[in-house]
Amino acid sequence: MTPADKQPQQQRDRTGAQVAKRLFDVCAAGIGLLLLAPLLLALALWVRLDSPGPVLFRQQRVGRHGVRFDILKFRTMVARPDDGRQLTVGCDPRITRAGRFLRSSKLDELPQLINVLQGTMSLVGPRPEVPRYVDCYPPAARAAVLSVAPGITDLASILYKEESEILGRAADPERAYVETILPVKLEYYQRYVRERSFWLDLRIIFRTLAAVLR
Repeated sequence: MTPADKQPQQQRDRTGAQVAKRLFDVCAAGIGLLLLAPLLLALALWVRLDSPGPVLFRQQRVGRHGVRFDILKFRTMVARPDDGRQLTVGCDPRITRAGRFLRSSKLDELPQLINVLQGTMSLVGPRPEVPRYVDCYPPAARAAVLSVAPGITDLASILYKEESEILGRAADPERAYVETILPVKLEYYQRYVRERSFWLDLRIIFRTLAAVLR
């Protein structure tokens, strides 16, 4: 097979892998929402009773090909006008009682299964950032990371599970995130884009579950 013949075959392989990944995402997210429905309803009720405000928190993130979308989470902070802060640092006074548990257990991320069904996210992929931090991506990293759908979890999420506490110990959390944490995350994101496969996705999902249970 000549190099010219290999290119269409590689394209077909990539397309097939994307279709398989999307099918897995839809099936897993749909089953997850059905099985977790009682838990989701209980958490929604807790959020509503714990503090005034909406159950769900929506924030604009940058998705595949730079398209912006609203990411969904259970609200973990008091409902106040946006003060421009986009990092949660240490014992942030804005976090509610229910929010502390939801954030530490990562259960606040469960509504993103809806994002997966909508097609704006995948179960596994680079975590979507707010536009402000995507603007900090080097051009090559930006092109690679935004070439795939963002995910609920990835290797960087496991590594920085306690990111808020890490930033809470920094003299300048914003600078620490942009100059120290974000470059490491981008390395993991680009590694995922290069090595992504169905089996890698399964390993990341199981590692995420293990990290949450610990």
